[in-house]
Amino acid sequence: MKFETFIPSDILKPYIKSFAVQEATDERVYKVLPDTGLVIGFQYKGRLLHLQSQKEIPLSTSGVSGLADQYKTFKNSPDIGTVLVFFKEAGATMFFKNPLHELFRESVSLDNFMLRSELLLLEERLYEATTDSLRINVVEEFLITRMTHAEPDKLVLAALALIHKSKGTIRIKELMDHLAISQSPLEKRFRQAVGASPKKFASIVRMKNALQQYNPSMSLTDLSYEAGFYDQAHFIKEFKTFTGGTPENYFSEKE
Repeated sequence: MKFETFIPSDILKPYIKSFAVQEATDERVYKVLPDTGLVIGFQYKGRLLHLQSQKEIPLSTSGVSGLADQYKTFKNSPDIGTVLVFFKEAGATMFFKNPLHELFRESVSLDNFMLRSELLLLEERLYEATTDSLRINVVEEFLITRMTHAEPDKLVLAALALIHKSKGTIRIKELMDHLAISQSPLEKRFRQAVGASPKKFASIVRMKNALQQYNPSMSLTDLSYEAGFYDQAHFIKEFKTFTGGTPENYFSEKE
């Protein structure tokens, strides 16, 4: 399988972490773990299915996936090629007018956000592109035309920084006190810009940090405490929701 990343152009760097071109020659089933930013995928060849409750749900050729708090399982057709756009946290607000929390746990077609005729033209240009660099250029041009030049919400950015500083363990009350704001407006502004509530976002950050902190010399008890869990059973339950497996199985596969 091929997975090559690309750095965004300067105008897009404040909002997009990276682009990637992913290709696979064989059909395969794989998991995607939750992350902290939205993702757009453009299939320029092949098709992708979302596996859910023993059903195969075809995904649109061009679609956006919101934040999620549990893993997803996908199945790709043989000979698939995809351009992926990985947004920075709150970065997608520059390109989508809709409140981003409406996309939580969802993967929807881009024609919900633009004219179908425009999307078909974009997909045709990607299909005709002969190199990865040309494909990235097509996607960058598309994104630049969609920029709204909205001002970033500084309060939301401050909340994101506090959540990351605490590795996802900060309480909402602490967040409110630090930012001198009540819960309702904080949650509304955060959900619109980031795509999940502060509490849900913090839980994603906390589990991502737990996965990164693990080393083979650590016990699961130590790992759960390091991640801010006071009950190992609760940690294991959230871990299975996040990754689809027990900590023992997950980490043994990584070794």
